[in-house]
Amino acid sequence: MIKKPELLAPAGNLEKMKMAVLYGADAVYLGGKAFGLRAFGGNFTYEELKEAVDFAHARGKKVYVTVNIFPHNSDMEKLPDYLRYLQEINVDALLVADLGVFMLCRKLIPNMELHISTQANNTNWATVNAWKDLGAKRVVLAREMSLNEIREIREKCDVDLEMFMHGAMCISYSGRCLLSNYFTGRDSNRGSCAQSCRWKYALVEETRPGKYFPIEEDDRGTYIMNSKDMCLMPHIKDVIESGVDSLKIEGRMKSVHYAASVTKAYRLAIDSYFADTENFTVKKEWMDELEKVSHRAYTTGFYYHQPDADDQIYGKTSYDQTSDFVGLVRSYDAATGYAVVEQRNNMKVGQEIEVFQPTGPLYRQKITSMIDNETNEEISVAPHPQQIIRMKMEQPVEEYTILRRDIIAK
Repeated sequence: MIKKPELLAPAGNLEKMKMAVLYGADAVYLGGKAFGLRAFGGNFTYEELKEAVDFAHARGKKVYVTVNIFPHNSDMEKLPDYLRYLQEINVDALLVADLGVFMLCRKLIPNMELHISTQANNTNWATVNAWKDLGAKRVVLAREMSLNEIREIREKCDVDLEMFMHGAMCISYSGRCLLSNYFTGRDSNRGSCAQSCRWKYALVEETRPGKYFPIEEDDRGTYIMNSKDMCLMPHIKDVIESGVDSLKIEGRMKSVHYAASVTKAYRLAIDSYFADTENFTVKKEWMDELEKVSHRAYTTGFYYHQPDADDQIYGKTSYDQTSDFVGLVRSYDAATGYAVVEQRNNMKVGQEIEVFQPTGPLYRQKITSMIDNETNEEISVAPHPQQIIRMKMEQPVEEYTILRRDIIAK
């Protein structure tokens, strides 16, 4: 019998973490202000880490903290106190990549569950079993693996396995890249990646500075390292039946909208599979949901074949999306039918919006009435960033409901 896998979502800050939990994640992974690989993702102070753990545990969810940098000697001085603090606040597990950090954790916090990060390049069953023998509870498989390879590892390894199923793909091997170091001095393996792989490149010959030659037959230049994003939703049945224990969404630097929408789409898909395995099909509305958030064109990565030219985007580095996040519901008054909304994008009376809730139904309505919460006056437009307004709702809405608008409707 196939075990229902954990749905693991990214959390770049406290708000994203709460959204991921409320929209269906079984667990979230996040980082403190140091020792993780997303130094510019917002991240969590000591106080926020504790609040995140308390919020998740109150709802029966788990929190995993990334300690997956490749540290230099200077990084090691403050690490022991940080590890002890993570144990003190009851973090559920740590994600580590470096063997020295792993052994330090085993020594200082021996009861802490340890997961081996994808940064450790876990691509074969022998490596997975070696980490298990050292005391790892879970191994995160490299993105550069096929479905058949994952199935073989599952057969030969009695340890929790985690795999990526959605999000950005690094051009480097499991994220171990030095482009950012070379071009900007920002160390990608210590949390400061500048995403140099997304830049536009052309060729310059040494004796002709300033003369740029396109790398392909196109006078615009090329984004030669710009991969499409991974999306395994169309193949979620294969993913589940591969036997992995945790399905991971990439994107700690993505938006609140991304955290909520992608998490809920996969939540519905996984639950639907286990509700009726024999008749399971991927629904169009789940794929539509993944198109609404900012993303590059989608690919299956290495899952079914070695990536080729069709898995890259050579002409641009911009993102696609079909809807804009315009407001976040803070509360709802059933007696009046008004919701208190925090503005996240310009919105006007008369516009049609989509109401996207953590657990309630998805529906559409027109904005018929808005009141400035500070002046108590009727307004026709909410142009100010994070302006607090009251909005008339056609149906009851939950706290943390996302209001969004079709981009074509601007």
